[in-house]
Amino acid sequence: MFSIIATTLIVLIALYLFVSERFSVDLTALIVLSLLIILGLVSVEESLSGFSSPATITVAAMFVLSGALKKTGLVALISSKLVHFAEKPNVFTLVLTSFMGSVSAFINNTAVVAVMLPTVLSICKRKNLSPSRYLIPMSYASQFGGVCTLIGTSTNLLVSAIAAANGIDDFKMFEFVELGLVMFVAGTIYFLIFGRFVLPNYNNNANSDSYQLGKYITELRVNEKSPLLGKTLIESDLGKNHDLSVLEIYREKQSIFNVRRHRLEVGDVLLAKVHVDSLIDLQQSLKLTSASDYKFTRDNLANEEKTLLEVVIAPASKLRGKTLQSINFQKRFNGIVVAIRRRDTILRSQLKDVRLITGDELLLLIPKEEISYLQASPNLIVLKELNELNINTDKLILSLGIIVAVVVVAACGLLPILHTSIIGCVAMVLTKCINIEEAYQSIDWKVIILLAGIIPLGIALENSGAIGLLVTESFAILGEFGPNVFLAGIYLLTAILTAAISNNAAAVLLAPLAISAAATLGVSPRPFLVAVCFAASTSFATPVG
Repeated sequence: MFSIIATTLIVLIALYLFVSERFSVDLTALIVLSLLIILGLVSVEESLSGFSSPATITVAAMFVLSGALKKTGLVALISSKLVHFAEKPNVFTLVLTSFMGSVSAFINNTAVVAVMLPTVLSICKRKNLSPSRYLIPMSYASQFGGVCTLIGTSTNLLVSAIAAANGIDDFKMFEFVELGLVMFVAGTIYFLIFGRFVLPNYNNNANSDSYQLGKYITELRVNEKSPLLGKTLIESDLGKNHDLSVLEIYREKQSIFNVRRHRLEVGDVLLAKVHVDSLIDLQQSLKLTSASDYKFTRDNLANEEKTLLEVVIAPASKLRGKTLQSINFQKRFNGIVVAIRRRDTILRSQLKDVRLITGDELLLLIPKEEISYLQASPNLIVLKELNELNINTDKLILSLGIIVAVVVVAACGLLPILHTSIIGCVAMVLTKCINIEEAYQSIDWKVIILLAGIIPLGIALENSGAIGLLVTESFAILGEFGPNVFLAGIYLLTAILTAAISNNAAAVLLAPLAISAAATLGVSPRPFLVAVCFAASTSFATPVG
């Protein structure tokens, strides 16, 4: 009885921590693992089983394969062709969802969305379309595609590993495809018919610079040759004659209170709202230099070594709540933050003192060789290089061939997906589609630690008898209604749970329940496990899902 009570309490603690987000998901998983070890609910071997699980290793390998495809530019190259379909909204939706669904079946959907995001936003801006009407279908389609194959989502791999650990045949590469296609087709038709009525219509493109080359907050230093010396902002008529709005003036790190009537001196730093295109003209006409001490000229921006790059602080970024100064941004990312933009907010602090939040857009000056590092970083989402991202076409066919080989060999049953994915990663590195540092960077270690820490919880639920007790009590209430009601109940419970916590955590908690329920009912556990896979991987109710 102690084991049942203790395990149940740990599950409740885990649910609370996942839902409240008091800690990151990986730390929560390690807390759960620690409690299981301290209370003796799992053996030493069972406590380490998550780290050695085929699902954990395969998921890590798939991150590397996806990272290689992302680096070589395959997805970016294909997505750049979408603009030709943007004239007709329904055609654009159909092509976008079809592309996302098919690619996400074989590549990590987060990576695909990250690459597609700037493309779709740019198209919406150029064609004056509402981004929300295409970003939501894009997000949903990536999940539709993910459930079509074993490698489409980490949840499928995880449930397959749990099934194998319980003596059930693991899932085949395309075992999900029929049901996945039903969901994909139904979802696409729904968007085509009802999308115009149910999708939000937020369109700021027509009257604001909401994306690309918009107005940023930057710092400009007045030098000794500036015609602004000795003048006030009122006298200089900056607002009328130039696309520049001064918010603050700093002299020797002190803020000047009376901004408009303050006479400018050499070395004064203007915290200004300015259009990116105006930076060059301001430096040439007003002799204002970037506070980063980099001189922007058209020749500099066109050179082959450095470029201007727009990036966004990612939702799960470790940079959130920190300042550029505290994280030593320039040294960490080998780039200079030229300007910052925050939606619906005017920043009035020096750039080094701004506490970053999710969605902040940073304008970086960075060596081109560092772009691939930023693209692989979980902390930043690369929007677009202002003088066009370079696509590496040399390795496109090679990287695609490796992915196809991984899938075909596993699908034919010649080798398990664990083996083919590892061999594929080695091939990607040896052929220089991705280097070893980029391979490590492409792995979402939070997901890996989450899997490694949570898998033992599923074992503890089975060992303690908590799952058996829950199934027995449920059977006493619902047994007369037959297996279909149980199946629907497990799907609904998984969907509700995944709306609040990680899909992998929900799958680990409910896959053992699905297996026990099937055994109690005397039916095959496979449909129940498929229900867990689909419900956990297609949670549309909340952004967290």
